[in-house]
Amino acid sequence: MMKILIIEDEPSMRIGLSYTLENKGYKIATAENGADGMMLFGKEGFDIVITDLRLPNADGIEVLKSIKNASPDTGVIIITAFADVKNAVEAMKEGAYDYISKPFEPEELLIVIDRFIKHKGLELENLRLKEKIREKEQFQFIIGTSPAMQKIFETIEVVAKTDSSVIVYGESGTGKELVANALHNLSIRRDKPFIKINCAAIPETLLESELFGHEKGTFTGAIQRRKGKFEIADSGAIFFDEIADMPLTLQAKLLRVLESHTFERLGGNEQLTVDVRTIYATGKNLKDEVKSGKFREDLYYRLNVLPITIPPLRDRKEDIPLLVRHFSEVFCRKLGKADLAVAPAAMESLVSYNYPGNVRELKHAIEMAVTLCRGNKIEPCCLPDEIRGAKITHDVFTL
Repeated sequence: MMKILIIEDEPSMRIGLSYTLENKGYKIATAENGADGMMLFGKEGFDIVITDLRLPNADGIEVLKSIKNASPDTGVIIITAFADVKNAVEAMKEGAYDYISKPFEPEELLIVIDRFIKHKGLELENLRLKEKIREKEQFQFIIGTSPAMQKIFETIEVVAKTDSSVIVYGESGTGKELVANALHNLSIRRDKPFIKINCAAIPETLLESELFGHEKGTFTGAIQRRKGKFEIADSGAIFFDEIADMPLTLQAKLLRVLESHTFERLGGNEQLTVDVRTIYATGKNLKDEVKSGKFREDLYYRLNVLPITIPPLRDRKEDIPLLVRHFSEVFCRKLGKADLAVAPAAMESLVSYNYPGNVRELKHAIEMAVTLCRGNKIEPCCLPDEIRGAKITHDVFTL
């Protein structure tokens, strides 16, 4: 039920408006001066405030500014005498939804209220549509109509809205980082920092400082205090790519942060508290890494809460034509070329190949093809040798 506050010093007007609006199903509260009206609004909050422009103990403009400052979405309707229309227009500039001049029929006020409700409904619908569009955009670079990819899209949408750890499994080039991006951008932390770190690309001696930061003078070259990734990502998320390659000594420290949400900078004693969501990716089988003693079992169970496995491209070949068209359009735009068709023989070779480098390898192949293409169609001769030869190999084995 919509709540409406009426601020009016004339008793007959106040009672009459209350009776009219209550009969229309609105929940009504009243105040006889501006100060009481602002106090009541502060306690209860209202969807609509109807206030006279001239009031004792704070006029309508003061009431309007106070309400819009506290609740920008509340609709304020000004009641004014004909002589005060100029001031009512000024009130509109301050954020009033509309004004109505005395004397007026109750139906006139009901029309203004109904218009405001419809206006707010459209705003909410626009927000919902924008949210749907924003969510759809998160998947624009994760392409696939195969059942396996549709399942991944559904999983991402569900998992993103939780605050649990997620680990993305997949071979090199399958798009693990794209999935991590979508998980963050669809989460409640999407407007907070999203920090990425590749555990395989940074030496152990530097990785600890990268994660936890260091104090001035901790080691040669530490000329000043430096924040680590955890500190920078506070209230946001960190993406640990190639988590299986994190050294065991750092795995223990990571586990401590995950369990206690606290850590110290290198060389420091101050205990820092952080609130960070963690997302991981690896191309290795972590269970095998645990068995071989390369990965801590307790950390494995801590981060393997919500696993997502991206299938290799060879297991979803029905997605290849769609990916080919997408990458072709991307590189045609980048190189300033008109869109290119793909010759049937070229597409057959592209689909026949097994892509050990997965989507990344296909992307590079199409970039090469678009660059080399001199006509209006990608022909087999534009493709890398190993892909062009895939069709021949496939035919030999199917004879």
